[in-house]
Amino acid sequence: MMKEFQLKYGCNPNQKPARVFMANGQELPFEILNGRPGYINFLDALNSWQLVKELKEATGLPCATSFKHVSPTSAAVGLPLSDKLKKASFVDDIEGLDDSPLACAYARARGTDRMSSFGDFVALSDVCDETTARILKREVSDGVIAPGYTDEALALLKEKKKGNYNIIQIDPAYVPEEIEHKQVYGVTFEQGRNNFEINEALLGNVVTENKEIPPEAKRDLLIALITLKYTQSNSVCFAEGGQAIGVGAGQQSRIHCTRLAGQKADIWHLRQSDKVLSLPFKEGLGRADRDNVIDVYISDECDDVLAEGNWQNYFTSRPEPFTKEEQKEYLSKITGVSLGSDAFFPFGDNIERARKSGVSYVAEPGGSVRDDLVIDTCNKYNMAMCFTGMRLFHH
Repeated sequence: MMKEFQLKYGCNPNQKPARVFMANGQELPFEILNGRPGYINFLDALNSWQLVKELKEATGLPCATSFKHVSPTSAAVGLPLSDKLKKASFVDDIEGLDDSPLACAYARARGTDRMSSFGDFVALSDVCDETTARILKREVSDGVIAPGYTDEALALLKEKKKGNYNIIQIDPAYVPEEIEHKQVYGVTFEQGRNNFEINEALLGNVVTENKEIPPEAKRDLLIALITLKYTQSNSVCFAEGGQAIGVGAGQQSRIHCTRLAGQKADIWHLRQSDKVLSLPFKEGLGRADRDNVIDVYISDECDDVLAEGNWQNYFTSRPEPFTKEEQKEYLSKITGVSLGSDAFFPFGDNIERARKSGVSYVAEPGGSVRDDLVIDTCNKYNMAMCFTGMRLFHH
């Protein structure tokens, strides 16, 4: 352990000097096992660790998150992946995946929004095993934080990025001080830490006509809410099957958060469609290139990869377009998605958009002057919605 660590620079190269240290003079609660993490790396590491630590406490399951620019692209618990999800997440060739819940958690988290996860910082709730390290080693990633690493996992990760991969080991017993500080423009801000515990009791105030929220949906709502607790606000999160499938963060308007998160959730579902899974990629095309191609193939700019002279760069034969009508039909069959919001929905338009992405269950604080309109919109679609009474802003 050490009391401070000198950084190359702060958020940008011109911001020097830079360091991380404990203001109380105590030792830092982590060790750097490899690499030289930067200012933003540490912001991602310490925020992401809080998320997985809390998610593990809430669910009892190993969990992982993929962080980019101080917000999670996804968070997931260690449940087995279906064959389609394995293929969509590019982990169908990972031997022993089903035997490692932690590897399943990271495969889900990394596979959710692969475009945003490119160059991620990873947090793992449990000791990193060899299977998880094998997934990590081949992805473009800046670093990982975990409470420990097996010898085999550490050896694999130390080979990454020509030996410069950032590997941090956090003390799982560390408890920060109750009062936290930050400075903005030379002014010091002080507040109590957000130690509010998110658990199933928070979901008891169901305000809609439909009162039924099954156990799997409660788990997904907890995943959504804990993810939101460590996401830059405003933020909205869609969750399904033990993972966050769409995170909309940092937008000034909540409907824009909902649209962004819904769009990401839709892409996650469409990636598992037979039409996408059967795309005839050329041998040797890398995972990042395939991610980009799939993203364009699903989008309005599909001609960029399907037009004559373009498709030959990516495919062995020209795929048929995935038309908007086909996509809409595919998505219309999806139900059972959970949705969380870090603050109240001010209008029913958020629910209208959520319905298009298969949302059946909603958790939000409540407290809007238009709560009745939001409830009515949920009732129109037989959704079950609970008011948590707790705002989850994070800045």
